[in-house]
Amino acid sequence: MEAYFQSLSLLKLIKNLPGGIAQGLIWGIMALGIYITFRILDVADLTVDGSFTCGGAVTVMLILAGCPPWLALIAAVPAGFLAGFCTGFLHTKLGIPVILCGILTQFSLYSINLRIMGMAANKAVSVDKFDLILSSRHITAAIWTGFFISLVLILVLYWYFGTEQGSAMRSSGSNSHMSSALGINTGLMKVLGLALSNGIVALSGGLMAQYQGFADINMGRGAIVIGLAAVIIGEVLGRRIMGKRLNFLGIFAFTVLGGIIYYLVVTAVLWLRLNSNDLKLFTAVIVALFLAIPNLREQSKSSFRKLKKRGAEQNA
Repeated sequence: MEAYFQSLSLLKLIKNLPGGIAQGLIWGIMALGIYITFRILDVADLTVDGSFTCGGAVTVMLILAGCPPWLALIAAVPAGFLAGFCTGFLHTKLGIPVILCGILTQFSLYSINLRIMGMAANKAVSVDKFDLILSSRHITAAIWTGFFISLVLILVLYWYFGTEQGSAMRSSGSNSHMSSALGINTGLMKVLGLALSNGIVALSGGLMAQYQGFADINMGRGAIVIGLAAVIIGEVLGRRIMGKRLNFLGIFAFTVLGGIIYYLVVTAVLWLRLNSNDLKLFTAVIVALFLAIPNLREQSKSSFRKLKKRGAEQNA
C-alpha cells in the first residue's frame, strides 16, 4: 500500500486539473439544460443522452463540410430544440408519460445521429485543420472560452426566466393546476422548456466534440447522471455557502460550478489509478450522497429537537 501511494505523482494531478476544469465547464453548461427540466419543470427528461450526441454530431459534420466552427456550434442548438420538441409533443399531445417520451426520443436519436454522421460510429475533426472554438490542445484558452460561454448563458437564462414567458414556465412547473386556472398554457410551457433544455444540452455536446476533436455515437451515454450530479452538487454547495441569499442567478452559477467539481473528482479518481470502468459507479454514489444530504440533515435536526424536548420533559 505504501508503494502504491509513493507511485502517485502529485505534480501529475496538478497538471491534469486545468483539463478537468475545462471539461467541467462544458458539463456545467449541459447541467444548466438539465436544471430547467429537473427543477423548473419538475419532469424527468431522458432525452439528453441523445441530444448531447446530436449536438456533437451536427457540429462536427458541418465543420467537415466547410462551415465555420462557431456557426456549426450555433446550428447544434436547433437540433437539440427539435429533439426536446419531439419529447414535449409526445407528452402533451399524445398523453405519453414524459419519462417514456424521453426514452423514445433518445432511442430514436441513436439512429438519427448515425445518419447525421454518415452511418459512422465516430467522426474526427482536427484542430490542425480547422480553427476550432476550443480544443484540448490549448487548455487555458479552452477554460476562458468555456467560462465566457457559461457566463453569457447564465445571464441570458436569468433574464429569460424573469420575463413573462419565463415566469409562466416556472409557474407551470411549480403548480400546473393553478397555472392552468390562471390561463397559462401549461402544455406549451412544457414543450418550450423541454426544447430549451435540450438546445442547451446540444450546445454543450457541440463544445465537447470540438474540445475532444471528434463526435462519437456513445459520447452522450450517461450524460443525464453527470448533469444531475452537477445540479445536486451545485445546489448543496449554493445553499451551504449562500443560505437564504441564494437567488436564481446564484443557482445557475453554482450549477456550472457543480459540473467543474464533478469533473475534478473524476480527475482525482483517474489520478488514483482506479479502474475507469467504475466511474459510472462513483458518479451514482456521488449523486446518491448529495441527494441524501438534505434529508439526512433534516432527520438529524428532527432527532435533535426530539431529544431536546424529551430532556426538557424529564427535567420538568
